[in-house]
Amino acid sequence: MKRTGLVVGATLVAIVVIAAVVSCFWTPYDPNLAIPQDRLLGPSAQHWLGTDQVGADLLSRMLVGAQTCLLVGVVSVLIAAGIGVPWGIATAMAPRPWSTLLSRAADLLYAFPALLLAIILAAAVGGSTWTGMTAIGVATIPVFARISRVTSRQVLGQDYVVAARSSGIGAWRIAVTHVLPNIAPLIGVQASVSYAVAILAEAALSFLGLATPASVPTWGRMLHDAQSYLFSNPALTIWPALAIAVAVLGFNLLGDGLRDLLDPKLREVR
Repeated sequence: MKRTGLVVGATLVAIVVIAAVVSCFWTPYDPNLAIPQDRLLGPSAQHWLGTDQVGADLLSRMLVGAQTCLLVGVVSVLIAAGIGVPWGIATAMAPRPWSTLLSRAADLLYAFPALLLAIILAAAVGGSTWTGMTAIGVATIPVFARISRVTSRQVLGQDYVVAARSSGIGAWRIAVTHVLPNIAPLIGVQASVSYAVAILAEAALSFLGLATPASVPTWGRMLHDAQSYLFSNPALTIWPALAIAVAVLGFNLLGDGLRDLLDPKLREVR
């Protein structure tokens, strides 16, 4: 039963990935092609999901929106893990004064949410996809730093690591050969969960106009544009909202499933 969540999560994630890959090579129509006389059409053989308020094909825009969803998740998680994991390992291995200083620095960074960072960056350099990805990634660094610090300390307390230190092996080599491989599974689980958070954060930032520009179809921007038609044409809201829900649920279930699979304390007793 514990594998059910993993299978369902992997399936939902696969749907999003397939949609993004397909949109790189084919879409039914140009996602930015506006045909005013075809605005607000219902589902049909020509437009499977209908058209939006300017006559653009909804299915084409939904498919292209999956690209932004995956791109934002990948880049923001890479930023967070690329900085947070070494930060956490260094905190665990450093002497107490330096360890405390690094921990408090992570706590300070944790006080700045992604939305606030995005507003600051947008004011400084302008709103863009990279602004949103950077803000989300930086805001998630403390999460990876904390997990890496806690798990690294557990590994550093093992006898084989103590023996490695006694034999004169340097801290850098211990971190690379002993600590990092042992904490990698938990980092992978956190990356999957953070991916879901990044999707939600990007949708919120796009909704507010602080991330991806209006010329690029994103699910969050589609929700923003559909506000005026919430009751007259609810499909404009339902489809992007459903896509966000599927992507977030998929990565959350995938993360939970990986945790159950990789954590020996949670494995099923056979």
